[in-house]
Amino acid sequence: MNSLIPTPSAAVLAFMDPFGFGRSAFDYWRDALERSVLYMDVMRRRGNQYLEHIEKTKPSVMRFETEVLMDGRKLPRPVNYELLRILPPASIKIDPLMRPFVVVDPRAGHGPGIGGFKSDSEIGVALRAGHPCYFIGFLPYPEPGQTVEDVVVGEAAFLRHVIERHPETSEKPIVVGNCQAGWQIMMAAALEPDLFGPILIAGTPLSYWAGERGKAPMRYTGGMTGGSWMTSLLSDLGSGLFDGAWLVQNFENLNPANTWWTKQYRLFNSVDIEGRRYLEFERWWGDHVVLGGEEIQYIVDNLFVGNRLSTAQLVTSDGRRIDLSNVRSPVVVFCSRGDDITPPPQALGWVRDLYEGVDDIIANEQTIVYCVHDTTGHLGIFVSGSVSRKEHTEFTANMDYIDVLPPGLYEASISRADERSDAGLIEREYLLEFTSRTVEELDREIQHRPEDDTRFATVARISEINLGLYRLFVQPWIRALATPESAKWMRRMHPNRLGYELLSDRNPLTAPLPVLAEKVRADRNPVGEDNVFRMAESLFSDQITRGLDAWRDLRDRSSERLFLDIYGQPLLQALVGIGGDAHVNRRRPGTELEHRRFIERRQAELRVRIAEGGRHEAVMRSIIYVLGGAPATDERNFKRMRAARAKLEPGIPLANFKHLLREQFFILKHDREAALEAIPALLEGQSAAEIDAHLDHIKHVLAASGELSVHAANRFERIRALFLRARPTAPAPPSPPGDAMPDAQLAGTNEPESPVPVSVTAEPQAANESDAPVAESPDRQSSGTRRKSNSGKASTPRSRTTRKLRDT
Repeated sequence: MNSLIPTPSAAVLAFMDPFGFGRSAFDYWRDALERSVLYMDVMRRRGNQYLEHIEKTKPSVMRFETEVLMDGRKLPRPVNYELLRILPPASIKIDPLMRPFVVVDPRAGHGPGIGGFKSDSEIGVALRAGHPCYFIGFLPYPEPGQTVEDVVVGEAAFLRHVIERHPETSEKPIVVGNCQAGWQIMMAAALEPDLFGPILIAGTPLSYWAGERGKAPMRYTGGMTGGSWMTSLLSDLGSGLFDGAWLVQNFENLNPANTWWTKQYRLFNSVDIEGRRYLEFERWWGDHVVLGGEEIQYIVDNLFVGNRLSTAQLVTSDGRRIDLSNVRSPVVVFCSRGDDITPPPQALGWVRDLYEGVDDIIANEQTIVYCVHDTTGHLGIFVSGSVSRKEHTEFTANMDYIDVLPPGLYEASISRADERSDAGLIEREYLLEFTSRTVEELDREIQHRPEDDTRFATVARISEINLGLYRLFVQPWIRALATPESAKWMRRMHPNRLGYELLSDRNPLTAPLPVLAEKVRADRNPVGEDNVFRMAESLFSDQITRGLDAWRDLRDRSSERLFLDIYGQPLLQALVGIGGDAHVNRRRPGTELEHRRFIERRQAELRVRIAEGGRHEAVMRSIIYVLGGAPATDERNFKRMRAARAKLEPGIPLANFKHLLREQFFILKHDREAALEAIPALLEGQSAAEIDAHLDHIKHVLAASGELSVHAANRFERIRALFLRARPTAPAPPSPPGDAMPDAQLAGTNEPESPVPVSVTAEPQAANESDAPVAESPDRQSSGTRRKSNSGKASTPRSRTTRKLRDT
């Protein structure tokens, strides 16, 4: 018999245990013992895997084969980063004409490769879509003297190399940044905007003071520790290096139930099937890297405590201001309400840090799209297979659409095709839609409190004071005592590392485990889920989890209460020079004199261009006008719009298409009536058959997402009348002065308005404001009437036009 515990005979059991209670107990304890042996063997294998992984020169959990293209250590400002080309599997065909896809890995304590950890990952999704893929990873140790600015400059150099490798592609690379990598590429995009196509930042904090009361405990850490002096202390003890294991420990402390019990119990409970998955994840989770002391101090002082990135207060060594309003590419923000590392307020608060309203966003020519997941955790945003198959697949498939969205603020939503009434019109499993939003709607997600800004500003001042005192009185002694050898020993003794090494083959006490585990696998006796003792075990586990969760909630509430009480004291604020107002003086791009002058020049250009062009401009102008009456738009409209454009001018590059769309949008925005009345002139020289074909193209595009709304249908009737007027063989029907439906009647439909193919209004509109596909020029507005555009969009690739074209 191979079993660890001999089984009593059936006769003995029937005599001694007529009700089966003893048998259930025996079966449970035998199963529990066997699971314990298998669990300990998995932990032993985890330790061996850890030791093997850290011995590698370039450890990575990347699933795909790669080729090194650039070594950051050889750059003029050396960094421990690399540019890798992803070698696609034989079963995947790459289209070299598609825009390249670059994933930047987060360096926040763990090693590289998480962006390509699974086949259903960001890289896997991009490869299956046909994109040439690249990966920016890193090595375990930083280069001497490496700074955050050096890394940003290095990443810009990597992107230049990617662009040079694809001269036949006019579109700039799609860049994806996860977690820490997200704010790093946003810094790079602010300094080198011409290198970036659409940017997707997943789980990335950009506004570090933001957060909802009771749901963002990590933002209080700096205040509860007295600022950033402890970061400097740990770097000095590490002989100039900061152990990333401390960052991982902070992450784990947010959820003690999962760290101390649930994760391990899940393995113990289902050790027969969970072992492989557990080991795969632990290979990355236990791979801790090291940051330079100067790097981490810059991050903590300027981002976590100072919140200087989103408020444009960072300046590079050569005097350039890092201002996120300089980013010219569309920015897609993907976050989750289940993320306790980067809750939605910290992922989205930077929009409110920079801008007073959507008009400012439009004025600065920024396109911002956000998508908020309801449940997934921080790692799930860029690791979860289900998230990759849904959200990341849809983002990747629609990046060209996102790239042509005019400036404004949009919320992306993804729905299952089979749950929609128009399922027959949807080609794939999911449908991505865009709805324009106002900052007031965004505020409901951010829940900003100005009084909290005062508290965090107080923390920042106290942090500077404590750091200065530490550097004056303590740092010289620590640096004199710390050596590279002592630093290495301290890293090895970190609890997050020690647990791996203690349970490995280096520990002689684990020698029997492989033999015992093999014996158990040969004669495994699992107990059923209906076993009363197994059920009691599950209940006991649930109680432990609830108890740890209750302790976590009590700890977090206590920390929050202490933080608010301590740093909310007027006396303390006055002592550090804050006073009663910690409002940060933020640059408002839409109100600067230089920008206003640009608007005036742009107005003059648009007035001239209203009558310029031909059939291409007429068709695009018409589509934009009609779609301006729809409540939302989705990927189907874009596909048909591009298909119609391709029929008019085959082979048009996306960049030219984007230029045409934005140019025509702003012409409509500047003077809608004049732009519409110019359509017959743009069609001059076209035959009746050609004009009918153009109308068919327009109808084909408009029908992509189903039946038109009443408002959009009336707009199309006006376009049809304008096209019929241009027919050379038919008498020109009179063009109505406005939409076919009277303004008052349109207002009664309570249909949202927008100047773009995406719409949602923030407030009810008066009857004379109901027909607002674009913002009119002042001379065309009713006296005393101002229209509020929720999400203006579209310009030339470098235009900064906004509704101020109307107001200037």
